Parts: sequence; C-alpha cells; structure tokens
Amino acid sequence: MASLNFIFGLLGNLTTGLVYLSPAKTFWHIVQRRSTEEFESIPYISKLLNAYFWVWYGIVKPNSVLVASVNGFGAALEIIYVIIFLIFAPPMMRGRTAVLAGVCDVVFPGTTVLVTQIFFDRDVQIKVSGFLSLCFSMVAYSSPLSAMKTVVATKSVEYMPFLLSFILFINGAVWTVYAVLTKDLFIGIPNGSGFILGTAQLVLYAMYWKPKSSSMKISDDALEDGWQHERLISADNPEKREG
Repeated sequence: MASLNFIFGLLGNLTTGLVYLSPAKTFWHIVQRRSTEEFESIPYISKLLNAYFWVWYGIVKPNSVLVASVNGFGAALEIIYVIIFLIFAPPMMRGRTAVLAGVCDVVFPGTTVLVTQIFFDRDVQIKVSGFLSLCFSMVAYSSPLSAMKTVVATKSVEYMPFLLSFILFINGAVWTVYAVLTKDLFIGIPNGSGFILGTAQLVLYAMYWKPKSSSMKISDDALEDGWQHERLISADNPEKREG
C-alpha cells in the first residue's frame, strides 16, 4: 500500500508541476512586451498563498513530503510570476500588487504559522494547515467556472483551452485517488471537486468544440499555456485596466 501511495503521489507531483508551469509562456510574453497588458496579479498572489499552506501541511503532517515538495516548486514559480508583475505592471497595479502580496503572501501566512507553532501542538497545526489549504484550493478550483459559463453562453470553447482543462482533470483524479489511499480529507475534498469540475469542462468541450478556419485559429501555444484562460479570469475583475 505504501508503494501505491508513493506512485500516485509522484504522479500528482508531475501533474501539479505542469499546472504550476502552465502560465510560463504568459509571463515570457509579459517580459518580451515589458507590460502586463490586461493580465491581473490576483490569481498568482492567491496561488502563491495556496502553495505556501500546502507546503506547511506537507511539512507538519507525517509522510507528506511529496505534498510539500511539489508545492515548494510551485511557490518558487509563483514568486517569480509575482516579481515579474511588480517589474512590468503600470504604477497603480504595481502598488496594489505589492500591498496584496505583502499582506496575503507574507504577513498572513507568516503570522498564522508563527502563532500555531508557538501556541499549539502538532495535531492542531495539521488541522489548521490542512483546513486553510482546503479552503484556498477550493477557491482555485472554482476559477474555471467563469470559463465554463462563457463556453455555454457563446457555444464556443475558444477561451477554455483543452490541454489545460485535461491536465486539471488528471491532476484532480490522481490526487483524489491519493487522498482515498491515505485517508486524507484535506487533500480529497478540493481535488475531488476539481476532478468533478474537470470532467464537466471536458464534457462542455466535447459538446461545443468546432473546427476553426485557419484565419480564426488561435495559437496553440497560447492555448496550451493557459494564456487565454488567465485573460478570462482577469476579465471578470472590473478593476483590471490600470492604463
């Protein structure tokens, strides 16, 4: 059983690593253009916070090194993404990003970890870190709902890239199996929800996919790295345009 846990944990590391890497081309585009354009920093600030708490959970809970390792990798990537925003964002967005990152990614997690480490035992630390990881993962997994709503409204999958949807589906499935094997509800609940949402995305893709003419085709690279998906998330924020 231990070997099976390790196999699914390792597969989960691979799929989660791909999820964390998916915005890489988006940020390469930002660096090349030297502008964040219409992209919003909030998704990356929240993903960094989520990664922090999963790292903490993987450290305090026994036999969870795989959880800590992949999210440590993800946290490093998200830090790079946030730094790129701070460098290339317009002044107003740069200031807002700095404040949000300072509060959400430094003060809040630092205070939470410090207080629980000082005043509570290991069992409470596991419960607090697991609960916070669960909550922020549920928020992250709910983000594709806006893309799904747009697919239904437009009857087009243009803004829901297949590869990213498929990776999220596989990632949710693998971690759900891992959670069942290890009897870990903190991992199982958000990833089970992600698996269901991923299944729904693939069903929508099958329902509304249509071949595009060459003149209307969106770059496969842009779709695969989640560029259009990130634009859609930022489009839901009425404060996204800072100039």
